[in-house]
Amino acid sequence: MEEIAYAKINLALHVRAREPDGYHRIETLFAFAEDGDRLGAEAGDAITLQATGPFAAQLGGSDDNLVLKAARALQSRYGISSGAALILDKRLPVASGIGGGSADAAAALRLLVRLWDLPAEEDVLLDIAGTLGADVPACLRSELATGSGRGDRLTQEDGTQLSGLPLLLVNPGVPLSTATVFAGWDRTDRGALAEGPPLHRALRGRNDLEAPARAAVPEIDHVLALLASCDGVLLSRLSGSGATCFALFEKLEQRDAAWARVAAARPHWWQLPSRLR
Repeated sequence: MEEIAYAKINLALHVRAREPDGYHRIETLFAFAEDGDRLGAEAGDAITLQATGPFAAQLGGSDDNLVLKAARALQSRYGISSGAALILDKRLPVASGIGGGSADAAAALRLLVRLWDLPAEEDVLLDIAGTLGADVPACLRSELATGSGRGDRLTQEDGTQLSGLPLLLVNPGVPLSTATVFAGWDRTDRGALAEGPPLHRALRGRNDLEAPARAAVPEIDHVLALLASCDGVLLSRLSGSGATCFALFEKLEQRDAAWARVAAARPHWWQLPSRLR
């Protein structure tokens, strides 16, 4: 059995306040790529995880991996003794603003419900997801949604307008700590997400973490400048806390031309051509 851990895109991310507990109150428009990490599983006596793929070496200790935490939490919630041999094909860079770890954890929940033949109780799965991280509930559904609070209060949106739009993800190859970027936010509330259709809201929006991310990783300036100069770009922006940036295009050939142009200009940068789900 296999699940795709779809790459998460923040089409807009507005930071509204820093709460007394240290967390930030945000408003964000979540979207997801058609591609991402891949997680496979087969029956096993215990829960184990093997990591492969181009970014496997960047993963931390196995006990801290969100895939294992998700599997153990699901096992505990349903009181089962079944194990699983999990294989994570790590295709997305770590600490890159596109929800790699959160998407992997969400994929583990979806996958193990099938492997262990558990009831697909969304309220239970969302509750487990919320204990694993603020982005995991959104990644569990991997559908267009508005997130508020810490990003875990979700309102599903009509994704018809955006589904299938050509997408290019670009990362300059520099890991970026989410905590560091949030700490650099200037604590200025610049207002709420706009009302209206999703693309309008995205275009009228912003990413309030872009300034501190750029300060921490100046290479982001070059990524955004190059993407913005490509033909057919509807929207280009930093995703999450970075350092991955994205561009949405009108046509596939325009995305592919941008992909080739970025590869020629900066061959060491990571890229993922995809489409929005």
